[in-house]
Amino acid sequence: MTALATDTRGTIPPTSPARPSLGARITHALGGPLVRVLLVLVGLFWLVPTIGLLISSLRSPDDMSASGWWTVFTKPSQLTFGSYQKLLENGDITHSLLNTVLITVPATVLVVVIGSLAGYAFAWMEFPGRDWWFLGVVSLLVVPVQVALIPIAELFGKIGLFGTILGVVLFHTGFGLPFAVFLLRNFFAEIPRELLEAARLDGAGELRLFARVVMPLGGPAIASLGIFQFLWVWNDMLVALVFTKSGTQPITVALQTQVRQFGNNIDVLAPGAFISMVIPLAVFFAFQRQFVSGVMAGAVK
Repeated sequence: MTALATDTRGTIPPTSPARPSLGARITHALGGPLVRVLLVLVGLFWLVPTIGLLISSLRSPDDMSASGWWTVFTKPSQLTFGSYQKLLENGDITHSLLNTVLITVPATVLVVVIGSLAGYAFAWMEFPGRDWWFLGVVSLLVVPVQVALIPIAELFGKIGLFGTILGVVLFHTGFGLPFAVFLLRNFFAEIPRELLEAARLDGAGELRLFARVVMPLGGPAIASLGIFQFLWVWNDMLVALVFTKSGTQPITVALQTQVRQFGNNIDVLAPGAFISMVIPLAVFFAFQRQFVSGVMAGAVK
């Protein structure tokens, strides 16, 4: 009897399977086919303005004034490239598009290069007041652009940079650096110290270590920073309105000027607006994975 009792007490009763948590059940429900179809429909609905602008840019002014862009699905003969041909003949629009490239590309490259160097320095180099300097850079993230417009405009006017492409590039670079340093410093700080120490033991200096080890490992964060800066500068209108003149205006200001002066030239505005929209849209969709992974890796430590 004693042995039987001991055997009975030592037996582990079977346990029922654990009930999934509420978060797990919600995640499983959101992964269903119905939700995926809903998300696809939401994405298509989000693209409706872009599709409408594309179709409008391929229609003649008479067709646009007579009916909506959706009528092209029943009358595809309305599609024509005449508006784009007229756009290429508009010197103001084509010159402003070139100005946009001359502003966006240097502002993006400068932010990426300077932000990468500063992020590496704040992450792995020892110098007096490093943490306090980093806190000062991060605190600049809360400074709105509008606060600095008038003071910097007066400063650029005194040194001869107001109304120039260089002045716009410097403004975008200055306001893009705080976020760049914050993002890349947090990302570079996650690199294993052993890897850097091994490179130093092999004789690598700080510059070679940065170029050969840190930069390749920081590819996702650097790519996301470049995309973010490119989109911000390309779509900017406020800074360009303040700091540019007639010969240095980007595409956003040029289109706004065309609307104010010639409100009926929709055959030029529609293709110009679509070109201005499709370039950053294509850049984002081409590198969206790097954008998301880099931002998450740099913002969450």
